[in-house]
Amino acid sequence: MQQQNFTTQNQQGVMMQPPGVLSTKDSLYITDMMSWNLLASKKAYFFAQQCQDQELKTEAEKCGQMHQQHYQKLLGHLNAHINNQQQPLNNMQ
Repeated sequence: MQQQNFTTQNQQGVMMQPPGVLSTKDSLYITDMMSWNLLASKKAYFFAQQCQDQELKTEAEKCGQMHQQHYQKLLGHLNAHINNQQQPLNNMQ
């Protein structure tokens, strides 16, 4: 019965609670996502600087902001994870 619940959850793609540990694959994927968002943000801002059309410039800046926010959100999640991992160590000292 427990195996069926696990399979059903996997088919839906819903994880009820995140794992306590990041695997190497997870870490590499997060690194890739951060790199892609940082690069996309830089490219969008560069494109915005080159635009003469104000409407295109505004949209490029919005795109850059969106990717920058995604980068910051990922960074925040990583920092929270690191802080949670270090708390037990600080309590022992």
